[in-house]
Amino acid sequence: MSSRRSRSRQSGGSRITDDQINDLVSKLQQLLPEIRDRRSDKVSAANVLQETCNYIRNLHREVDDLSERLSELLATTDTAQAAIIRSLLMQ
Repeated sequence: MSSRRSRSRQSGGSRITDDQINDLVSKLQQLLPEIRDRRSDKVSAANVLQETCNYIRNLHREVDDLSERLSELLATTDTAQAAIIRSLLMQ
């Protein structure tokens, strides 16, 4: 069975075209600093997907780190300052 047939069956009958996949990979490539800044335009789709996964993992780590730092900051400030910071974050 060809990969196109299995892809079509797995998606419940709707089929994404190769052009659509290429377009989406190209869009991802533009969002990734590691790839976007390279001189070469030739990057494999597998490489773009791998870099996307790495980038998302790094963003999650940064969010976790910043959340932890914010929690520490709020724990060490007085109640009035913490309330101001919380209200700013909610905007």
